[in-house]
Amino acid sequence: MYKFDQSKMPIFEALEKYKSMRVVPFDVPGHKRGRGNKELTDFLGERCLTVDVNSMKPLDNLCHPVSVIKEAEELAADAFGAKHAFFMINGTTSAVQSMVLTACKKGDKIIMPRNVHRSAINALVISGATPVYVNPGVNKELGIPLGMSLKDVEKAIVSNPDAKAVLVNNPTYYGVCSPLKSIVELAHKYGILVLVDEAHGTHFYFNKNLPMSAMSAGADMAAVSMHKTGGSLTQSSFLLINNDISEGYVRQIINLTQTTSGSYLLMSSLDISRKNLAINGEDIFNRVVSLANYARDEINKIGGYYAYGSELINNDTVFDFDITKLSVHTRSIGLAGIEVYDILRDDYNIQIEFGDIGNILAIISVGDKALGIERLISSMSEIKRLYSKDKSGMFDHEYINPLVAMTPQSAFYAPKVSMPIEKSYGKICSEFVMCYPPGIPILAPGEYITKDILAYISYAKEKGCFLTGTEDIYINNINVVSEYESGA
Repeated sequence: MYKFDQSKMPIFEALEKYKSMRVVPFDVPGHKRGRGNKELTDFLGERCLTVDVNSMKPLDNLCHPVSVIKEAEELAADAFGAKHAFFMINGTTSAVQSMVLTACKKGDKIIMPRNVHRSAINALVISGATPVYVNPGVNKELGIPLGMSLKDVEKAIVSNPDAKAVLVNNPTYYGVCSPLKSIVELAHKYGILVLVDEAHGTHFYFNKNLPMSAMSAGADMAAVSMHKTGGSLTQSSFLLINNDISEGYVRQIINLTQTTSGSYLLMSSLDISRKNLAINGEDIFNRVVSLANYARDEINKIGGYYAYGSELINNDTVFDFDITKLSVHTRSIGLAGIEVYDILRDDYNIQIEFGDIGNILAIISVGDKALGIERLISSMSEIKRLYSKDKSGMFDHEYINPLVAMTPQSAFYAPKVSMPIEKSYGKICSEFVMCYPPGIPILAPGEYITKDILAYISYAKEKGCFLTGTEDIYINNINVVSEYESGA
């Protein structure tokens, strides 16, 4: 078998060579290597602007790579143990949507947990595929959604043997992993593809002490958010394919929506970060695990907080746990996660990933240092001392089982009316409502608006969650399917 040299960075090396040629640009972008926009050049630096270039023969073309980008993709595929790796510069959102669009056409069924990222349900709006939702397990103490039970996935497959794919979140935002290998084996027995939203699992590929990666589990496709934990620039990701998935067809699908003006800043960051992880990943993530475990232990010593980890494993809905995730339950000190999130940012200049109704998440990855961890721990200790209060009356769950009336595409494009959210009980939602981050819909198009959902939205607003998704920017009104269309 051909041995790839993981120290090579084909895109980066081609850009360095291009810079040395002192080419006079009469192509786009119009800033002409930064000379046309001094403020931008002063802000980002000349080194950055000189490689913000257009596709050309020496630098290959992302839409149809034949040289340096092709070589970089092959190196990435080798590093991740995939048949092929695509450079994605429209974010992991475009990778998730490309997976769904590859597997499903209009009317096809796809089995998925309801606590998917909005990108997956957006893909259903675009493709017209029909979701078969598997409600995830729920940890009632923490109020968080878990992974999918193998038994529930099997039930969904047996009831829908014509489904084209199963989509799995692995890991979830909180670090929970489903029984991925068993799900893959089960789905393949029925001739069904397995797609994995692995946005938060880049590091699984580079450390043997972490949960199983999608490719090693035998999944057919995986969307990997390299920028989240792998060190590349924001918006840069990989789409991995395996087994009998056609490379050429997937590229056609990607090219339906991905820009034809691929950013060489984003692509080179993927190239450089892949090299770093392929060569140093084991050591890097050993250190990350050590930092996360230390933080978990110290936060739990404070009292009131619960920084949870591998003790949640039940070999079912929590088949494994990503111990690099610093997920902390806050409700016992009388504060919603979003309140702790806001205090950390506003009073302590600490920006964590997200806070929801009862939990916070701090991402610990390649760039973290021990000093920053100590600052987070001491700040959380002080927050407990200064702000803790009685927890009575707090909302106690993050996930509400949906009642589905229509497909997302049918509801999104149906004739609709706008009404005050508080008066929308019993209607069919025609748009999204979600807290961002994490971007998991509270309501998706085609779902009934229930009293529990309205109470959750009201509470999330009261606590300061950043709500998005509705046409009304203030989230006071919501679009619902007109009564004539819904049959009400």
